[in-house]
Amino acid sequence: MIETDLVVIGAGPAGCSAAIYAVRAGIKTVIAGGAVPGGQLLQTSDIENYAGFVDPVGGFEMMDNMHKQCKRLGVEFTADEIVKLEGEKTPFILTCADGKQYKAAAVVVATGAKARWLGLPEEEKFKGHGLSACATCDGFFMRGKTVCIVGGGNTAFEDALFLAQFCPQVYLIHRRDAFRADQVTVEKVKNTPNIQLVLNSVPVEIIGTDAVEGVRVKNVKTGVTTDIACSGLFVAVGAVPQTEFLKDSLVALSDSGLVLADERTHTTVEGVFAAGDCADKYYRQAIIAAGTGAKAGIEAAAFINLHR
Repeated sequence: MIETDLVVIGAGPAGCSAAIYAVRAGIKTVIAGGAVPGGQLLQTSDIENYAGFVDPVGGFEMMDNMHKQCKRLGVEFTADEIVKLEGEKTPFILTCADGKQYKAAAVVVATGAKARWLGLPEEEKFKGHGLSACATCDGFFMRGKTVCIVGGGNTAFEDALFLAQFCPQVYLIHRRDAFRADQVTVEKVKNTPNIQLVLNSVPVEIIGTDAVEGVRVKNVKTGVTTDIACSGLFVAVGAVPQTEFLKDSLVALSDSGLVLADERTHTTVEGVFAAGDCADKYYRQAIIAAGTGAKAGIEAAAFINLHR
């Protein structure tokens, strides 16, 4: 069994920021990043909304720099995949997929969330080429172009309003004619001239050669298919928090699997902290994940020093 002060589970912006703040506070820190450390940013080609970068930066480059910074400061990186967390108080036992175990005085859960996609065969081809799960991240690149967005909740409707500010035409596609979004937001969308609702419909094919050129939708009531010409398709049907390994622990999760944490990143187990998209119901932005990671690192360091 490997003993350390802090195990950070996840090597995205939240995990790296937590580790940076902890190790600089004198805490022996291990990041368990899994086989492919870096989170969703590894699939993002150009990031323009992370403060401090004059020119767009690639997601891989950003995460590579964060990892190098962590290592320079003394954070230990491992590709271990944590599959179980045990303990109702410090110290905690973390078990890896290969059976290896860690004993840690504190834990930061920063495992992120994966976008829920539509399951269409063309999705892998068009990701980063007009297909996105984040309008806030990638909407700017669609300025002056027609776009579609899929979903019926607050995220989809708020994204539609956001895109309508700089896209001449926005189609909001939803499989029903009733919505999960707040009524106020629904009314705003209905009253926005360049947003058109495409109801009782589901995308069945993404059209294009090298980039998105359109979406084929099927009316679920009539069975009729229609092609909508567009340059961008935004999927807003939710995200899946990567928290399956916590279901048998004492760390409380929401119905959707999000870690329940307060504004100081404390979970329901003292000594276990959560940061980033695995605990973020609303924003799911890299810069916000990094900020909550910093908070988690500070709180974890304070907890460990208190219990030495």
